[in-house]
Amino acid sequence: MEELINVENLSTHYTTLGGVVRAVDNVSLKIHKGEAVALVGESGSGKSTIAFSMMRLISSPGRIINGKVALNGRDILSLSKSEMTRVRGDEMGMIFQEPLTFLNPLIRVGEQIAEAIRIHQKAIPSEAKEKAVEALRLVQLPNPETIANYYPHQLSGGMRQRVLIAIAISCRPHLLIADEPTTALDVTIQAQIMQLLHKLCKELDTALLLITHDLGLVAEYCDRVYVMYAGQIVEEADIFKLFKSPKHPYTAALLSCALMFDRRTEEFKTINGRPPGRDQLPTGCRFHPRCSQAISSCQSTVPSMVKLENGGQARCLLFEETK
Repeated sequence: MEELINVENLSTHYTTLGGVVRAVDNVSLKIHKGEAVALVGESGSGKSTIAFSMMRLISSPGRIINGKVALNGRDILSLSKSEMTRVRGDEMGMIFQEPLTFLNPLIRVGEQIAEAIRIHQKAIPSEAKEKAVEALRLVQLPNPETIANYYPHQLSGGMRQRVLIAIAISCRPHLLIADEPTTALDVTIQAQIMQLLHKLCKELDTALLLITHDLGLVAEYCDRVYVMYAGQIVEEADIFKLFKSPKHPYTAALLSCALMFDRRTEEFKTINGRPPGRDQLPTGCRFHPRCSQAISSCQSTVPSMVKLENGGQARCLLFEETK
């Protein structure tokens, strides 16, 4: 598959009164054209920070301190602000977690969609309005001509999420980043939103980066998965291989906590301990204080990503020992 975006050694830090918080630490990932890739991990692991860094939406006190984000071979971290504005929405679109936070409550939803179309496609107002209605139709909202005249507060949570999707896909981007797109929605609406995203990405030949902690969504809609812990990628694998035989102890622990329809669960499993504070990271492997397979060297030796026989990668000394 042809490579669409290549993130290399991306680091994003936040400077606080308590010290430097390494939210994202030397993260590398790739997404190919038309591919659906998941980024999973516990809350606070740095998943959303990666998305905002890729879109160059990190605000003070955060700062991208190093790395490269190559979109179709061009490093977008080196672009000017005006050049990056053209990339956002046109080549890369993003669906945010909370629609009410990112939709302007004082502007009708049709106008908010049309604004993106006018900026990126240089459309005249009447043409942009028609395309905005068509975008609402694409996301399967009933009576799109009527809904285009509604304000965000007049819509349900699921409808507002569809409006965000309409804005994100209105200019047919090459990459769509969906940051927890089903948060706060009931189960039925969650399924509808994910089916819609899957359908649109296939129809528009758009690659998808799905950021989530819901392993059920990952299993159903993604081709590959990156597992993140404490600001680092700890495993990458084909979705079938990862669910069948997870390699990193953290991935295995995550899967053991998930409810599966094909197995009986007498009690909920959890991972012992808590994720480390990003300004107080443990020495050596960041997962070793919680790891049931930790060896003595895990406390002092920082593991590197190791390529595995199954074609994936894992950041674990257990695999370095067997090389």
